[in-house]
Amino acid sequence: MRIGIIGAGAFGTALGVALASGGRAVTLWARDAVQAGVMRETRRNERYLPGIVLPENVSVTAEKGDLGASDTILLATPMQRLSQVIGDWHGLLDGRVLVGCAKGIDLSTGLGAVGIIRRGCPNATPALLTGPSFAADIARGLPTALTLAVADSGKGEALQSLLSTPALRLYLTDDIAGAELGGALKNVIAIAAGAVIGAGLGDSARSALVTRGFAEMQRLAAARGARPETLVGLSGLGDLILTCTSDQSRNYRFGLSLGRKESFDPSVTVEGAATARAAVDLAARHGVEMPVTSVVADLVAGRKSVAEAMDTLLNRPLRREI
Repeated sequence: MRIGIIGAGAFGTALGVALASGGRAVTLWARDAVQAGVMRETRRNERYLPGIVLPENVSVTAEKGDLGASDTILLATPMQRLSQVIGDWHGLLDGRVLVGCAKGIDLSTGLGAVGIIRRGCPNATPALLTGPSFAADIARGLPTALTLAVADSGKGEALQSLLSTPALRLYLTDDIAGAELGGALKNVIAIAAGAVIGAGLGDSARSALVTRGFAEMQRLAAARGARPETLVGLSGLGDLILTCTSDQSRNYRFGLSLGRKESFDPSVTVEGAATARAAVDLAARHGVEMPVTSVVADLVAGRKSVAEAMDTLLNRPLRREI
């Protein structure tokens, strides 16, 4: 069975390498025809994954029709572009198994990746691949465990088997809301964690902020019908730990730049920036208090400095820990 991947950035390429190394045939689609040509010729994606060699059973293309032989297609595109991709590819995608790999909340609809897939391709089988992972680790074959969220348990088990490799271990859940929100909201908290460290406020402050941020994640997820155990699994707490402590995290690095008052490369996708805005809207809709997420939205929008954001949090009324 051939697996298709839309998106030849770091994560899409890494998944292609991992799946091909596990013996699958993979078609990797790149939006840029020049990039696709270079990757075919050199067997590398030096822009996003320097030093990684593409296995021979990864076919790189810029032609949409080349994915027609793939019954299962992974959508490795940024969250805020996913709706457009679904619209552009609707004729080819509908009716297939579509695995969203984006972690975020769509600004215009408030939906996660599975919701976007369901809306745009109602005849497809939607799934979500999420959890603590960096593209470079996956591409190098380092042990990684992820969550695969699928509503239909039978289809989920088949997909779990298809996408697992000796180094890439997938855990199955049918709690799509929990998996979506865990992966999305941890990016917001990672920005806050980076800002704390960048501003020199210390590891103790970061620990407190991450803990209170996790409480916010749990509150909003519960309001959206998610199960509590999902948020303490790989797609929630696991991913939160990773992204709040590593310089490999783009969201964490973005937060560092805010804390240090440095510029940040605008070409780098920071999913948590848009998700913070979308999460504030969702929280208001459900009557959920999310002070950390709110100050991150203010930071990203330039409405508050890091010092002002910390003052806002530290001057909140004292309360019991819940």
